[in-house]
Amino acid sequence: MKINRFSFGSTAAIVAGMALVTGLDAAALPKSAIVSSLLIVAIADNLTDSLSIHVYQESERLDPARAFLATLTNFGARLVVSLSFVLIVVLMPLRAAVVASLGWGLLLLAALSWMIARQRRVRALPEVVKHLLVAVTVIFLSKLLGGWIPAQFA
Repeated sequence: MKINRFSFGSTAAIVAGMALVTGLDAAALPKSAIVSSLLIVAIADNLTDSLSIHVYQESERLDPARAFLATLTNFGARLVVSLSFVLIVVLMPLRAAVVASLGWGLLLLAALSWMIARQRRVRALPEVVKHLLVAVTVIFLSKLLGGWIPAQFA
């Protein structure tokens, strides 16, 4: 399995999904706003990232078929991961959905980090810890912003 085909998109969707759910919950937004935001990111941000990757690869003179495959797999990976967060929020009460989203996202990121480390033949645990620490930092900052911004504009 060529993990590099979907690692970028998956990582972006995992961390963005956890950050959005956590930050928007801290802003006391209703479930519908969180689902809408997740879907907007799943489509709009996903398409722009995929286009950016495609244009970059073209600028690097990558074979057009490989560039298209990378674009397509990035889009597909991000879409599937993003929709998994939407599903969690839709199917669960909001409090439980926040916890489940964090658990799901951290599990996915740890598994992806572990697979990449194994493929690179490096120690997996330090890689997993490093990636989880970055994700937790993003989640923490998103929660802070989600609570702070509404207070500034109330």
